[in-house]
Amino acid sequence: MTSPILLAIEDLTVSFDGFKAVDGLNLYVERNEVRVVIGPNGAGKTTLLDLICGKTKASAGSIKFKDTELTRLVEHDIVKAGVGRKFQTPSIYENLTVRENLELSYPKGRNVFGSLFFKVTDEVNARVLAVAEDIFLSDRLDTSAGLLSHGQKQWLEIGMLLIQDPELLMLDEPVAGMSVSEREATAELLGRISQNRSVIVIEHDMDFVKDIAHRVTVLHQGRLLAEGKMDEVQANEKVIEVYLGH
Repeated sequence: MTSPILLAIEDLTVSFDGFKAVDGLNLYVERNEVRVVIGPNGAGKTTLLDLICGKTKASAGSIKFKDTELTRLVEHDIVKAGVGRKFQTPSIYENLTVRENLELSYPKGRNVFGSLFFKVTDEVNARVLAVAEDIFLSDRLDTSAGLLSHGQKQWLEIGMLLIQDPELLMLDEPVAGMSVSEREATAELLGRISQNRSVIVIEHDMDFVKDIAHRVTVLHQGRLLAEGKMDEVQANEKVIEVYLGH
């Protein structure tokens, strides 16, 4: 029987010049779960994603994705294992079209050798069209990415990850700078894509968190402060004191 736990983080610690940015953290994310991580600035939220994707190496502890220990892998091998990461600022090719951005992100086109021999087959084209539909950009496929709105650029970057079909998708403040209608569409998008993958989201917009979160993890000074459903977290006196009350 397949374990319901996709990602198991245990006793995770990272120190920078003696300062523990993440301190003995335990975190378990289930398959097809949207987990939102919140907390005040400096709580260790982005550092946590850096540790999972291999950008930062742990000082101690374990990050197990399915049966794979991620702390032993380099960044590109973590991507190959099925982990995708979107950073706060969209990282797209603005001089290329939406279609070209998605084609370049297709797994066989992402390395130097693969890109030399990469051909847009019917399979690739079908995948591009399906992802473009998912991210609300099917009518913008031949538009230069630099001409997209801020929200559409965020969606395109999510699409560039989706085309690789990761089992774990990590998004850092995906709705920052979006309009109300774009935030609502993004909530609907995350609800759909979590039906066959897990999503970890860092977010400060509490209305958006309410819309998307299956469970909420609250970090404070690199440690787990509280965890549970959104209404449970909002009612937690410790959370109110250090975060929601400010």
